[in-house]
Amino acid sequence: MKVLLVILVIVVLLIMFCVSIYNNLIRLRNNRENAFANIDVQLKQRFDLIPQLVASVKGYAEHEKEVFTKVTEARSAAMNAQSIGDKIAADNALTNALSGLKVSLEAYPELKANENFLQLQNEIADIENKLSAVRRYFNTATREYNNAVQTFPSNIFAGMFGFHREPMYEIPQEDRPNLEKAPEIKF
Repeated sequence: MKVLLVILVIVVLLIMFCVSIYNNLIRLRNNRENAFANIDVQLKQRFDLIPQLVASVKGYAEHEKEVFTKVTEARSAAMNAQSIGDKIAADNALTNALSGLKVSLEAYPELKANENFLQLQNEIADIENKLSAVRRYFNTATREYNNAVQTFPSNIFAGMFGFHREPMYEIPQEDRPNLEKAPEIKF
């Protein structure tokens, strides 16, 4: 009878251990998804401001249509992206397009003094800062999730229940050379 009781206690403890690991994996996955939902909120605000920015700049820079087209197309692609990976790629493309817009604006000092443009520029800078913060949080949540999926003993349960390693929010390899250069500051 004691042996049966000991075996029963061991089985119950093993089941509780397995449930604990599974629940932790679920919590970490949901935390990662929540972190990306925070990115989505900031991206939506960014998408809403871009048409206003483009409209305010168009009057000053009519011949910069290619830059506006890239920004508009990148915004559209980002809004239509479905998976987390697609959204990350589309957001990177939009970030590059906005960088092109910022560079082309350097040729228009009178625009930079326009009150509406300054307000939009400040709002976009604020959203870009918030995006940066939520991307860091997303990468932290992804790292924690990936650690749980890849470390023993939770990796055994992760494999059994279909949990797998997820990608971080990273800068594409083709953009890295531009980011390694020091920014050019003109006065």
